[in-house]
Amino acid sequence: MRWSALVPAVLCLLVGGVWIGQGAGLIRGSFMTGQALWLVVGVVLAILGIVLAYVGLRRPSPR
Repeated sequence: MRWSALVPAVLCLLVGGVWIGQGAGLIRGSFMTGQALWLVVGVVLAILGIVLAYVGLRRPSPR
């Protein structure tokens, strides 16, 4: 497990999830609310987080 890949993965997933929620209009109170662009950007960022998590979990830890 590589923490250097997992920490950014979790951050990408969290930020991507917030942006998905704002872009879909589920989270209110921002200029990003209801904007399809932020929905797409959030999905791309969440997918990047999933890929980083996969890479981080797949590789063995350096010893």
